[in-house]
Amino acid sequence: MNSENILQINDSKIYYEYHEIDSKRPTLIFLHDSLGSTQLWRDFPKEVAEKTNCNLFIYDRKGYGKSSPFTISQREITYMHDEADFLHEIINHFNFNEIILFGHSDGGTISLLYAAKYHKILKGIVVVGSHVIVEDVTLNGIREAIKAYKETNLKERLTKYHGENTQKVFEMWTETWLRPNFIDFDIREELKNIICPTLVIQGIDDEFGSIKQVDGIIENVKGQKESFLVPDAKHTPYKENRELTLNKTVEFIDSL
Repeated sequence: MNSENILQINDSKIYYEYHEIDSKRPTLIFLHDSLGSTQLWRDFPKEVAEKTNCNLFIYDRKGYGKSSPFTISQREITYMHDEADFLHEIINHFNFNEIILFGHSDGGTISLLYAAKYHKILKGIVVVGSHVIVEDVTLNGIREAIKAYKETNLKERLTKYHGENTQKVFEMWTETWLRPNFIDFDIREELKNIICPTLVIQGIDDEFGSIKQVDGIIENVKGQKESFLVPDAKHTPYKENRELTLNKTVEFIDSL
């Protein structure tokens, strides 16, 4: 069963896609990055689901893709904590049996925060290019992205997926992370509450984070954990070194 729908939660209309492969199997939930959307994953989530015989749920967070636009002018520093709570509402709505999270960048951080707070039906998480602290390399990468947004066709490419929400999507990411008070963002202590199996993936040449991000997760998560550094890959290893990232992800999910 495949479906594309809009879910109404509070004042938000959330676009999602659900692909049921086997109702008795876990559901993979994919959480996109700070400029991402359901469409920008392309066919990677579907291939992971098919290879692991898991059901698949993907959604656009509020403000992104086909979901409702942002209704705030500025994000709180705790916006990813808030998104983890919102994810919990979505999961409760669908009454999933068992879940496995796969999150990229912001989506990975949200997955970590979810796992630190909600354990009941969570079998494991895969986080890719995720941030647990703010580094100079992160901020420099964002400044480079601002330059690219002004000087290249980046805005045009993002508009294809976010439409009239594109400018706000970009500002919510860049302005939040570059705010002086966001430098204190640090969730390492919270990770000590994670007890589920965790796979941490990062491109060796990630332009938004160093090995400190990986170490910050591995050193604090209490459950079974494993790191995987992807060669010939930057911030998006599932695109830049797809086969290696895909195979490792499938291997991890099959082990759960």
